[in-house]
Amino acid sequence: MRVLIGGGSGFVGRELTRLLKVRGHDVTVISRQPGPGKITWGELESHGLPPCEGAVNLSGENLMNPLRWWNESYKKDLFSSRLDTTKSLAQAIAASPSPPHSWVLVTGVGCYKPGLTAEYTEDSEWTPFDIFSKLVKEWEDSALLPENVTKTTKQVVIRSGVVLGRDGGAMKQMLLPFWLGLGGTLGSGRQPFPWIHVSDLAGIIVHALERPAQSDTPSPSPQVFNGVAPALNTNHEFTKELGRILRRPTIFPVPGFVMNTLMGSERAVVLMQGQKVIPKKTLEAGFEYKYPDLTSALKEIVGS
Repeated sequence: MRVLIGGGSGFVGRELTRLLKVRGHDVTVISRQPGPGKITWGELESHGLPPCEGAVNLSGENLMNPLRWWNESYKKDLFSSRLDTTKSLAQAIAASPSPPHSWVLVTGVGCYKPGLTAEYTEDSEWTPFDIFSKLVKEWEDSALLPENVTKTTKQVVIRSGVVLGRDGGAMKQMLLPFWLGLGGTLGSGRQPFPWIHVSDLAGIIVHALERPAQSDTPSPSPQVFNGVAPALNTNHEFTKELGRILRRPTIFPVPGFVMNTLMGSERAVVLMQGQKVIPKKTLEAGFEYKYPDLTSALKEIVGS
């Protein structure tokens, strides 16, 4: 199978590319820079979709980029980097004489309203309530294909939790303070912490790409999968387990006002509040997690 990946050189994209190649698939990455095994976004728009059986979009400005202040310019980039690339790919798929069998978009669990008790599955209804849920709504809408194309192309949306892995994502910024013995819970620590190991997120994407279209009834609506581990953990549980595996104390809670000052209050919400997200459809689809619990995931990441 030939797979086209937007954002294939990022943290999740590198893991997805590796997994697809291990499974014998060919990968072409859409990138800002030309190179071997790549096409640029400009080439996609001018020449159309190259021949492929699957297409995935992972593009988007890093929400937790520590080098960028939370301001209007950054917010604009968060939206445009996701919406523009998704629209470009959806339009190229719709215009292709031989569109791919599967079109997968990875968004986020930010569409679900944070809370200590509410539980969300892929069937849960939601309406936008803040900047991130508005982003997810516009993002997923921009991926929708015309109804005639959905007769042959399966649409899939994977809503990812916090992605944990050795070479990027949230862990890259967390490990130093933990190694220094400065790790601690964020706020009360009671907030849910929906997470997934990067290998499992890549695995869910591949699972969605490889499932034969014949077994799925074509639908104008996308199939939705929650890209989270089946374990329901709180920020406190995550903090204590990471400290235990690193053999470091976790006695310095980080107050909310510090996070708001460092990250901007809208962005700090992502870490200070959380949602209980259940991967019901992901499990029903037969996906088997390599890292279903925090202990196995964190041991792999920190090499313990």
